[in-house]
Amino acid sequence: MKRIALFISSLQQGGSERVMVNLAEYFHKMRYDVILVTQYRLEKEYHISPEIRRVYSEPDESLLQGGRIRNFCVRFSVLREIWNAYKPDVILSFLGKNNLMAVATAAFLPSKVAVSVRGEPTMEYEGRLMQLIAKFVFRFADGVVLQTEGARIFFPKSVRRKSVILSNPLNPQFLDRQMSAEREDLIVAAGRLDENKNHAMLIHAFAKIAEEYPAVKLVIYGEGELRTALTALVEEKGLRDRISLPGSVSDVADRICKARIFTLTSNTEGMPNSIMEAMALGIPVIATDCPCGGPAALIENGVNGLLVPVGDAFALADAFRRIFEDKEFELKLRENACKITEKLAPDRVHQEWEAYLDSL
Repeated sequence: MKRIALFISSLQQGGSERVMVNLAEYFHKMRYDVILVTQYRLEKEYHISPEIRRVYSEPDESLLQGGRIRNFCVRFSVLREIWNAYKPDVILSFLGKNNLMAVATAAFLPSKVAVSVRGEPTMEYEGRLMQLIAKFVFRFADGVVLQTEGARIFFPKSVRRKSVILSNPLNPQFLDRQMSAEREDLIVAAGRLDENKNHAMLIHAFAKIAEEYPAVKLVIYGEGELRTALTALVEEKGLRDRISLPGSVSDVADRICKARIFTLTSNTEGMPNSIMEAMALGIPVIATDCPCGGPAALIENGVNGLLVPVGDAFALADAFRRIFEDKEFELKLRENACKITEKLAPDRVHQEWEAYLDSL
């Protein structure tokens, strides 16, 4: 039986974490011996089947009483001991420093190591030094999984040659749902309330059309450090009765399925699960054409969605108007958006991941 170790910081609810959990469940279903390695457990994590072994790599606090170098060595030793104890055939790591640690701690062991960058590489590896380290360390990985061609360009040729672009699978709760014929005058967004998601741009754009379309409301799902600032911006615009921020919800598909528009206003994105899910529900999507090209890889502008420049609230407001004013265009976007369910069906995408890891 082949043994796969999946390595990520936690299973806290986020796009990359959900992909990791779905992969774990798929490989377990396919009778692989799956080990899920996380640094720690956090609140509001995704559920994982109890049959899948979960191992924690973060050392006991009592062992982390030294300086940064000593603590790094302790963490390095613990993770290497995990690889030695479980002897995985393949280690698949997600995100940032986890990728660097996976390659380093598995050096000279028989396990193959595949690392995956889930977003814009310059965001996952901030600063020139970290970017140089990533470009160097990735040379020693056996495989590199990226989400867009834009991410691939970041790396040197030696890394690009061993890289592959693999999609995220659609969340099963967004499949096999009939496209709702009944639509509400509602614009929705979903994502962490932080600087990168740039919900302030969305609020500014909505304020520009609020008087033109007095029945339309905006709902932004998600939680984060900018909640207070965004709430204050809504108050400043005098739109408290038109814009709501209900926080994170578990039944997002049911809440957004009748919306007329889904928006993503990020400054950078990998392959946004939220866009994929909204398209699967037949919701016209307006997204920023941001690096490293995730939205543009999903949306053919004017065919199955709309792309607008990063940070351009005026362009976003015009995109809202284009959909609200043209029912035939809106219907075309909805019908074409649904086709993503064929391309990104979970079993199809998971089989691509399985074939790639088996090839290592």
